[in-house]
Amino acid sequence: MKNTILIVLVTILSFNCQSTLNAQAPDAVKKTFQSKYPGENDPDWEKDSNGNYESHFKIDGIKYRADFAPNGQWIETETSIDEDELPKAIRDVIEAEYSDEDITEVEKVEHHSKGLFYDVEFKKKGKNMDVEFRANGEIIQ
Repeated sequence: MKNTILIVLVTILSFNCQSTLNAQAPDAVKKTFQSKYPGENDPDWEKDSNGNYESHFKIDGIKYRADFAPNGQWIETETSIDEDELPKAIRDVIEAEYSDEDITEVEKVEHHSKGLFYDVEFKKKGKNMDVEFRANGEIIQ
């Protein structure tokens, strides 16, 4: 009987914590999210170290993360991609200039001021280094 009560309490607390997490995003943020991603009704929300709100969600099985300022302004949307999904111009630059580095992460990013770019994270001498590329291979960082 005690175990059943404990399980029920844990379930209720888990549901309440998830609701609180989803409720943490201000209405302005949720409104902008809905206008940008209509029909997506179940994002997971987190607040980052800069005070911005991150939404985590899927569209057609693809995972996305969209960031918003507390006033609701959209900042950027990222999705992880495979290295072979990078435009050929970027792969050529990586081969020519970063062939000695290990790639640890690749993201396709749509940013409010930078537009579309690709963020490639390399591991260099034990440290991670991000390089941002335009689709034509130009480094923008």
